[in-house]
Amino acid sequence: MLSKLQYISQGKTASEQSLNIQKALDQGADWIQLRWKEGAYREKMELSTATRKMCASYHALCIINDHIDIAAAVDADGVHLGLNDETITTARTVLGTEKIIGGTANTLADVLQRIEEQCDYIGLGPFRFTTTKEQLSPVLGLEGYTHILSYLREQSISAPPLYAIGGIETPDIPVLVQTGVYGIALSGLITREPGLIPQLKNLLQ
Repeated sequence: MLSKLQYISQGKTASEQSLNIQKALDQGADWIQLRWKEGAYREKMELSTATRKMCASYHALCIINDHIDIAAAVDADGVHLGLNDETITTARTVLGTEKIIGGTANTLADVLQRIEEQCDYIGLGPFRFTTTKEQLSPVLGLEGYTHILSYLREQSISAPPLYAIGGIETPDIPVLVQTGVYGIALSGLITREPGLIPQLKNLLQ
């Protein structure tokens, strides 16, 4: 069963990334998605290798953002792919059936596409404006999640776990859970306050 709380790493440099991931793991994070846009390919490979080892020592999942080849090379637990990245099918071919493959979605159409592609979980967002992503998709808000989750229920469509993502703060979590999302993916909040992780996990039980 997948954890209901994901930490999507932050940090401009490899050392910042590692420090933030270490802090999150120390506070009980059990799912790390390594997302580092700044580094050169070799640096990404080195950070991914180190993160994989760090996560393994805490018995935490290690998911690599974007790079199927790096996920395969470091034997990560899986990969997360944006809508403009390589396909879920390609990831499945390279990584095999045992690895976790997640996909981004912004609209109901995206969610239905991801379901058809048979990814293992869907990161659905953004909930609100966030500075984490340079090219932000249209903001969903609570209404967007309610509409999408209600449609899936009404049509009896079976979906993989859906994670709300994008600018989420602690008070948002209970109301998002009420829409039917499976879990929450957080970046800025955990980076700023890793000590909140136990409380955040309790809100998702």
